[in-house]
Amino acid sequence: MDRGPSGILLPISFVGEKCSAFIPYPLPPAPPVQSNMLLKERATVALGKLAGVTSLLPDPQLFLYSYVRKEAVLSSQIEGTQSSLSELLLFENDAVAGVPMDDVVEVSNYVAAMEHGLARLREGFPLSLRLLKEIHGVLLQKGRGSEKQPGEFRTSQNWIGGSRPGNALYVPPPPTHVLECMGDLEKFLHNESLPTLIRAGLAHAQFETIHPFLDGNGRIGRLLVTLLLCHDKKLPEPLLYLSLYLKKHRTAYYDLLQRVRTHGDWEAWIDFFLAGVEETANQAGETASRLLRRFQADRDRLHALGRKGMSALKLHAVLQHKPVITVPRLVAHHGFSAPTANSALRLMIDQGIVREITGYARNRVFAYAEYLRALNEGAESP
Repeated sequence: MDRGPSGILLPISFVGEKCSAFIPYPLPPAPPVQSNMLLKERATVALGKLAGVTSLLPDPQLFLYSYVRKEAVLSSQIEGTQSSLSELLLFENDAVAGVPMDDVVEVSNYVAAMEHGLARLREGFPLSLRLLKEIHGVLLQKGRGSEKQPGEFRTSQNWIGGSRPGNALYVPPPPTHVLECMGDLEKFLHNESLPTLIRAGLAHAQFETIHPFLDGNGRIGRLLVTLLLCHDKKLPEPLLYLSLYLKKHRTAYYDLLQRVRTHGDWEAWIDFFLAGVEETANQAGETASRLLRRFQADRDRLHALGRKGMSALKLHAVLQHKPVITVPRLVAHHGFSAPTANSALRLMIDQGIVREITGYARNRVFAYAEYLRALNEGAESP
């Protein structure tokens, strides 16, 4: 639907150059969004199935650990980092080598930011501007972007595309309008007259239009979707992340957001968003089910070895939580002696369950091969 622009253009001057900044109208749109009912139903069913798979998991934390890290990698790749999931896991094992350090620190910050936001929601903290600023502060706590007002709304003009506002593809609201725009968005997040999925799609687009921070807007805006689904109890655990879908359809994603601004075409954006929720929820559910089958099959193989496989079974339990591990980590954090750890790793390598991933003779790193391969789908370096 073409409603005309979804906001007003305000003439501004930036370092002596005249341009126009866009100030969006508050949500919800008028007239109301007429979403595709079939797409909405399919996305809702897929989300419900994912919630059901989550409830059947013997330990959801097994998957949360790795899913959160995969999302951190994908969301950061959209912003231009080169780090992979394997490199992040190596970094967390103090075993990173030859990896762009700024990139892997940036992704590690995103893991911390996501975990902080989700933990605050579990504490009962409201989904609010204060929470979004806290998450942003963690995201930019160190490394690239740490000089760009972490945890604070911007106090200077930003823009998207181009070398300056005058030749930019899009210029967000001036800093003097950011707080008012974000205040309206905060009220909308709690507008329960709209279904959560529709509200999440509208809120994400509005957040990206406001672009309230100097850096990190894309990552915080994508995380906002998951935070809202968890806040509204649509997912018991945060296993839905849209970054793989948005990475694959990046051009359409940016074009549809811009069309919302220029034509008020919320329907096209919401249809795209709902299709992404359906695809992403189905993929997450299928991956969780496949990993459960893999865990059981590998456990059965180790059980069949009798007493010989006892230490390997203990190691298998660790690898379900941490699919990349080193012998020093097993000794320091998981109750293994070095000889027992090395013996268990050799056995699991012989069984084809574990492989060494550095090729080094010393300071070796071991990975749960099939687990890491399943998680890496779509998260390879761009």
